[in-house]
Amino acid sequence: MTENSIHPDTVLGYTHLTVSGLTRSLDFYQQSLGFKLHRREGDTAYLGAGRADLLRLTELPGARPTSHTTGLYHFAILTPSRPELAQVLRRIAETRAPVQGFADHLVSEAIYLPDPDGNGIEIYRDRPRSQWDYPNGQLKMATDPLDIEDLLAELQDETEPWPGLHPDTVLGHIHLHVGQIAQAETFYRDVLGFDLMVRYGPTASFLSAGGYHHHIGVNTWAGVGASPPPPDAAGLRWFTIRLPSGEALNRVADRVRAAGIPLEEQEAGLFLRDPFENGMLLTTS
Repeated sequence: MTENSIHPDTVLGYTHLTVSGLTRSLDFYQQSLGFKLHRREGDTAYLGAGRADLLRLTELPGARPTSHTTGLYHFAILTPSRPELAQVLRRIAETRAPVQGFADHLVSEAIYLPDPDGNGIEIYRDRPRSQWDYPNGQLKMATDPLDIEDLLAELQDETEPWPGLHPDTVLGHIHLHVGQIAQAETFYRDVLGFDLMVRYGPTASFLSAGGYHHHIGVNTWAGVGASPPPPDAAGLRWFTIRLPSGEALNRVADRVRAAGIPLEEQEAGLFLRDPFENGMLLTTS
């Protein structure tokens, strides 16, 4: 951490996506992943695990997936325990939802899959921080195979029906396509104040508040210099960064203004975009 670091208690709030069909998306998120519908207002649905919203979906008929653009790589839902992650995996198998992959990242265990519009999702659980390794002072992460059988063994004595995502489930991190890594690091580290935790070669970086493995991931896997998606694209509208106080939010806002980046005042907080048009809302709620 540095004197310009964002407050260590900063976390993410919810992700807001554009989808092509709200009914289809609601069926997927509720049936395959265990989300709860908190409410529905017009063409927007608000979902979570029973407490604060984790996901908002707005329908845009005809919205289409895009490739080779900036925007969402995946949003990541953090379960509070390994058995809870196993419950999600079993439900994915029961509903035959398409899966893109599995990984053991040393600090976490993760499942990757797309929603019906191709929006990337990670469902994961963290290992305790006491088990994280820091060779040469840098957090060690990897992409090793996930032991799926061992994960499902967490449920061998489970007989009760699964009620869906545990209320302690949160939005753990978000991973974005950007056009240039150095420019992304300047924005997320030097302006917003997230600490750089890990670089994955020259193509990806992971940043966080308070020593977490990452709240923000950025990569150029859609292409260096990638352009923003078109207006009719399915995908990210914005995500929220929740600071613990108005004072903490104002410190970040002052740096944003000093960098000459436009800030839009909204009832819920301050809206801005990174250099690649990825939207975010700074909020305290």
